[in-house]
Amino acid sequence: EEHFASPGFMAGPGRELTARLHSAQAGDLMAGVVERLVDLDTLRIAEMDEAGIDTQVLSLTSPGTEQLDARDAITLAREVNDVAAEAVRRHPGRFVALAALPTAAPDAAVQELARAVRDLGCAGAVINGHIGARYLDDPFFWPIFEQAQTLGVPIYLHPTPPPEAVIAASYTGNFSPAVTAQLAAAGWGWHIETATHILRIILAGVFDRYPKLQLIVGHLGEALPFMLERLNRSMPPPLTRLERPIGDYLRENLHYTFSGFNFLPPYLNLMLEVGVERIMFSVDYPYSSMEHGRQFLERLPVSPHDRERIAHGNAERLLALT
Repeated sequence: EEHFASPGFMAGPGRELTARLHSAQAGDLMAGVVERLVDLDTLRIAEMDEAGIDTQVLSLTSPGTEQLDARDAITLAREVNDVAAEAVRRHPGRFVALAALPTAAPDAAVQELARAVRDLGCAGAVINGHIGARYLDDPFFWPIFEQAQTLGVPIYLHPTPPPEAVIAASYTGNFSPAVTAQLAAAGWGWHIETATHILRIILAGVFDRYPKLQLIVGHLGEALPFMLERLNRSMPPPLTRLERPIGDYLRENLHYTFSGFNFLPPYLNLMLEVGVERIMFSVDYPYSSMEHGRQFLERLPVSPHDRERIAHGNAERLLALT
């Protein structure tokens, strides 16, 4: 989960992102983010070298293509993937790319995923949350899952703000609009939204239909590991009509990254619930510090072998990098 933005993205969905990052609320915390998003050369690689990070797995920053209409999403996804593939070619070994998809048009997304993997060398795909308030449990989108399973590549489900109706109902209250914006996003809503999205995918039977499909989520699991045993108890297979308990899917069909959550207690919870072989290092660059991410990795109370797996081994296996 190391983000970038293409020229086409910055001319479209990126305009709102730029305005938000330059707002008074963002302050110094987000200074330099836009510059780092669009840099796929000197600045980014220098910061990787300084932090001792060999390779970044690039993904288009939120809101991605998912809030565009189908026609615009098709155009943008192709441009983004070409930009990422060119960066990988310029800097072999330093970058790997996840493909952006025109998710609103599943048939086109299937074709673009095949092109990105087979022709451009992408290692998987990223989808930024709901698609205009439609979720991936809708069979309309399942051809994308089928193609990912056929190609043997994972899909990273990245957060996006909840639909406006959800923000109005759940995140708007007796506090300022600035607090609402953070509560609905990085402070809470992004993560709960993504966790709910994963549960919808599981409960719809996606993994029963596509048992080899692998999804990735960030932020140490978006609170799902904390709730895993409760989910198993509250929604057992006799109720869900699934082939397995919910926790089995969370342990066998998902992988988890740090992505800026450099916090030991939730990491320990994740490790105890799903096992070290499904945890992968990431920074959430440029929204989080590569140096801080590397320091957290080095401080983890794990064996040298497990640190190697988290640092690179698990990602190399999942993304077929070796």
